[in-house]
Amino acid sequence: MLIIGIAGGTGCGKTTVVNQIVQELPENEVVVISQDSYYKDLSHLTKEERGKVNFDHPNSIDFELLIRQLKALKEGHTIEIPVYSFIEETRLAETTTVSPKKVVIVEGILVLSNPRLRELFDINIYVHADSDERLIRRLQRDIKERGHNLEKALYRYQNAVKPMHNEFIEPSKEFADIIIPNNNYNTVAVDMVRIIINEKLA
Repeated sequence: MLIIGIAGGTGCGKTTVVNQIVQELPENEVVVISQDSYYKDLSHLTKEERGKVNFDHPNSIDFELLIRQLKALKEGHTIEIPVYSFIEETRLAETTTVSPKKVVIVEGILVLSNPRLRELFDINIYVHADSDERLIRRLQRDIKERGHNLEKALYRYQNAVKPMHNEFIEPSKEFADIIIPNNNYNTVAVDMVRIIINEKLA
């Protein structure tokens, strides 16, 4: 099993890069696991209290569960991944069943910031995008997909997203084996990753 960690700031285009990589691999040989599924269960808090949580700090992620489940996959076990709702800002009751595959891609803003998680990765990738571009993408996503108004989205960006990016996410770039600039479609970098994956699988 080949485990790839893909990190980068919010709105940098990680999902686009992941999709480009996945398209180059046989469908039955790859699974994508999102860090977002592992936000801690906040069902004991009110909706208003959840709205005050800093979701861009590493403490908001249940890394223990993510690490435990990745190890289980490596050992050949099927896992049950939590399902997280950005609208409710907590985990839902259902889970997603994931079976072991030849390639496991773990993507999320903080996946390279955790040393124990990095130890499980065979390849570390960091997706870089201009900060203005990331801000625009983040605002569009929060308003269109997550039910936030502009005021709430801007407040979170200024008070959580940007400072946490500077403190935890940007510094994790130093652990990357490959840095992919993603202001535009980057075929060369994705082709490089595909070649490396195929070589390691061979």
